[in-house]
Amino acid sequence: MASNAAGGIDLGALQPRLPEMLRTPSGKVELAPELCLGDMARAAADLGRPAPDLVVIGRRDVRSNNSWMHNLPVLAKGPMRCTAMVHPADAARLGLSHGGQARIATARASLQVQVEVSDEMMPGVVSLPHGWGHDLPGARLQVAAQRPGANLNALLDDRWRDPLSGNAVLGGMPVTLQAAS
Repeated sequence: MASNAAGGIDLGALQPRLPEMLRTPSGKVELAPELCLGDMARAAADLGRPAPDLVVIGRRDVRSNNSWMHNLPVLAKGPMRCTAMVHPADAARLGLSHGGQARIATARASLQVQVEVSDEMMPGVVSLPHGWGHDLPGARLQVAAQRPGANLNALLDDRWRDPLSGNAVLGGMPVTLQAAS
């Protein structure tokens, strides 16, 4: 590729290559292939279902981006980062308090979690970080085991699939949330 005197790319030397590089049957960019168009009625019907009252999503924290970071004393100290973040309106409706304990449950499992009330969370959504649950048998993370947190994956159902892509559902799963007794 040619460059100009300033060391940048010479845009005048660029040539169109899209038609020869496409590997589609039509030789065009297929934005709406027949396979997808044929499935639109099923997808539209899925959108017509009522939304759950509350769904769970994952999140990350800069100091605990990966579970191995939970085992480094310098990163593990400070406030608990494995909290169930809940919008203030949902917290009020469900009788939850900031710093209190709650039980979050799906049809598959339930976990006890610390509540973090925050207007950064959308109403109807509870966020639990992934990469926690260091109290499982066989875990050898001594520092992390002192503050194991709740394992988001324990709530997820590995049989659920996204209706459009067929991928595993890792967020947006219906949950119930109530103050822990």
